[in-house]
Amino acid sequence: MKALRWHGPKDLRLETIEEPKALPGKVKIKVEWCGICGSDLHEYTAGPIFIPASDPHPITGEVAPVVMGHEFSGRVVETGEGVTRVQAGDRVVVEPIYACGTCEACRKGKYNLCEKMGFLGLAGGGGGFSEYVTAEDYMVHKIPDSISYEQGALVEPSAVALHAVRQSKLKVGDKAAVFGAGPIGLLVIEALKASGAAEIYAVELSPERKAKAAELGAIVLDPKEFDVVAELHARTNGGVDVAYEVTGVPPVLTQALESTNIGGELMIVSIFETEAPIMPNRIVMKERTVNGIIGYRDVFPAVISLMDQGYFPADKLVTKRIGLDEVLSEGFETLLKEKNQVKILVKAE
Repeated sequence: MKALRWHGPKDLRLETIEEPKALPGKVKIKVEWCGICGSDLHEYTAGPIFIPASDPHPITGEVAPVVMGHEFSGRVVETGEGVTRVQAGDRVVVEPIYACGTCEACRKGKYNLCEKMGFLGLAGGGGGFSEYVTAEDYMVHKIPDSISYEQGALVEPSAVALHAVRQSKLKVGDKAAVFGAGPIGLLVIEALKASGAAEIYAVELSPERKAKAAELGAIVLDPKEFDVVAELHARTNGGVDVAYEVTGVPPVLTQALESTNIGGELMIVSIFETEAPIMPNRIVMKERTVNGIIGYRDVFPAVISLMDQGYFPADKLVTKRIGLDEVLSEGFETLLKEKNQVKILVKAE
């Protein structure tokens, strides 16, 4: 079968590899659609970050080259011995987190913080940029017929957004700001709507992404037009309750922090490639808090339920659909060059 494998930074290769087998405890899935994630782009341009480049991953035992892709949907074609949660023909998505199950975080139920944590599609075990993939039984979630396969490919990134809002102190009726209206930022806007935020501001430069944020119901502020910190304080009578940083750009981190009110919260959703200094007095003098999330936990069923109600709509978030043969030129490279793109889905065929 065809599969996209990471060999090194700027070295992704579409190769022919052996089709995976439905071993005991595993579910074999015919991949339908797979989204290109910001994490995939980071691995492409500046990796390895999560990919085991030299030493085998402690859970998968694999080392690069590895198949990429962790935001995908598909159809079960075969189940291994002992699998009870799904059967052939089921429409599914995969929660791609590997966790050891024994470390302190896992014992506390916070498996996304596992000291050995990895992602299917980054740490080995196959990936969604392929024709077929196998996943552990516990990773697989059924989706109803009302949710398309395209929509299903958005469950994983939507889980990041919903987990970010759930882990923040946002309450119904609060005001929030989202710094960065890329794919995750737009999904955070949707998660805030579902969580009852009264006012949602989006801080973004890209005209196309500003339009998407507005389409989703956010009040858009362009940093080229406003001193966004002053503007947010003016519009909210003292600052937002929670600011979500979704750019990974160091100066934006300070902006997001300062946009919050007395006792406000900064929620960091980005992965940063460089250090980002913050003056501690900006936190201390306003008794603000700073929080962060990585991935998600125990949230896929809620995301699927919200999608069934119309949240996280694929028709407003997917900007391009391509085939597996086009994944490099029309996928990764396009996302690097065209900032108007939001989510590109890849059809596995």
